[in-house]
Formats: sequence, structure tokens, C-alpha cells
Amino acid sequence: MEKLIKARTDKRMTDEEITAFIEEQVALLREKMSGSKVLCALSGGVDSAVTAALIHKAVPENLICVFIDHGLMRLRESEKIMRVYRDEQGLNLVRVDASKRFMAALRHVSEPERKRKIIGEEFIRVLEDEGRKLGKIDYLAQGTIYADLLESGAVDGKHVKTHHNVAIPPNIEFKEIIEPLRMLYKDEVRRVGVALGLPNKMVYRQPFPGPGLGVRTLGEITQKKLEIVRAADNIFRDEIVAAGLDQKIWQYFAILTEARSTGVRNGERVYGYTVALRAVNSIDAVTAEFADIPYEVLQKSSRRIVTEVPEVHRVVYDITSKPPSTIEWE
Repeated sequence: MEKLIKARTDKRMTDEEITAFIEEQVALLREKMSGSKVLCALSGGVDSAVTAALIHKAVPENLICVFIDHGLMRLRESEKIMRVYRDEQGLNLVRVDASKRFMAALRHVSEPERKRKIIGEEFIRVLEDEGRKLGKIDYLAQGTIYADLLESGAVDGKHVKTHHNVAIPPNIEFKEIIEPLRMLYKDEVRRVGVALGLPNKMVYRQPFPGPGLGVRTLGEITQKKLEIVRAADNIFRDEIVAAGLDQKIWQYFAILTEARSTGVRNGERVYGYTVALRAVNSIDAVTAEFADIPYEVLQKSSRRIVTEVPEVHRVVYDITSKPPSTIEWE
């Protein structure tokens, strides 16, 4: 783990401080990276998008964004990311299909921390490979934020879980890793995005973890299990949107648990998966409360999942807050 960094207070930045932060970071980035190429790991989430926007404002001609499709994305997510960030926003964005590589590395791995560390190392190694293809790349930029450092134990040494962008393997090929948002809370990152002129659909996109469905598929990850969780997650998100709740809930998703249970389908006994639904409201991702979703929405989601996803025979709703739980299950 990296050397502990100084903890910050819970006091949020004022609008004037947000403006000053942007000006300061742009000046620092321009001074540091003038004449040097920088590779930005762009996942499609707000943290990496704001990081890319800051660097683009400082040294637009030097920025190359890379979206690593690790095969752990939600349904049709990869295509959406390319459309929004490359086609609509005009970023120099390269898509790398590394799904086979990640699945091979994760084969027979079920322990959550080991999964996170494998995914983190593979991210770096893929970025190194792309850097070599693109020529001399001095800097790697990441959308690391303060909550990532907190949970990874980089602030107070109290480790909760390793975030893939904090678990950097030794002997990386880049000269330096650039993390301009590492001392900002999630809500401050969004405010920086708004101040930079990013559209709301980018700034207020619901959080999606770097390891993707890898931490929403409990136990060993297989292609079949990914298909199941993608289908269940898509149904749940559809119902949240249909109910007009998508702008009222901070984050919502499905988890494929390892729990199997007996069910009945077509009059016969079946033994299938249990899917857990999770929805939370938060400001900074440091704490969160479970969302009070109307019973009718949960009921419709459950009925659709067990009907349309034949491998699932039971659906439950997670009503725990953070802490003591974390938002993600792994």
C-alpha cells in the first residue's frame, strides 16, 4: 500500500474554491505535461470523465483516452461509452477489447480482494501495452477520488477493500501516475464537471465500479453468470426508469449471489440462483442509505427477473446502509 496521505475534513469546497481548483490543476497539468503524451484511463464514469476534461483543457493535443473493455460491463454499456465520449464529445478515445485477457486471469478466482487486485493489475498492464503501441507515453491519468483512497487504507491505514486504481503493481512503465481528483469527494467531482461544462448525462451518470460486474458476480466469474447478472440488472434498471425514479436514486443495480435455492418452474422442481437488488442514496460515496423504493416497483422487477431470466428463482432486496455494509457486495 502507498504511503499514507494526509486526511481531509468533511468540509466541502465552496464554488469559489471549485473554480480555483480547476484553474490550479489546469496550470499544474499544463506545466507538467507540456510536450509529453498522457494516457487517460476512461471508464465512462464521472471520475475518469472529469479527469479527462481537466487534462483536455490543459493539453488537448497531448491527451489519448483509452477505454478498456474488460468484458465486465453492463448490457450495451461499451457501445454507449464510445458513442458519448468519442462521437458526441470528440475525445481522442481508443477502445481496447481485453475481455479474453481478463476472463483468463480471473479463471477459478472467487475471493473478492484477489479479484480486485487481479483486475487492477490487468488494467495497468493493458494500458502499458497500449502505451507501447502508441509510442512514448510518459504519464498515466486516472480518476482516483478520495473515497477510493479511504477504503483502500491510503488515508488512515484502515483497509476496507482494495480499489483497482489504488492497487498499482510495482515496476510500471509510466513515468508518473496523474490523479488530479484524488483529494475530492464524489459530490465535489460532479461540481468540477459542471464547472467544466460537461453535460448532465456525464456528470450525473450513476457510479459504476472499475471492476464492473466482476464485483457484482459473487464467487468465480463465468460468462454464463455474467449473462445472468446483465439480464437481471437491465430489467431492474428498466423498471427504475419506467417508475421515474432514475433521477431520484443515486445508484441501483443487481447482484448475482452464490446462494442457490429450490424453486418451481413449469410444475417441476428447479434449483436456481438468487439475485439481490441494491439501490442507495449518497452524496460522497463514503456513506449511503438504502433507497425506499415503492413495493410495486420491486414486485414488478422481481416478477420480470424470474420470468425472463430462467436461471433465477429468487429475488431479494438489500436494505442495509453504509456503514456497516459497503455499496458494492464485494
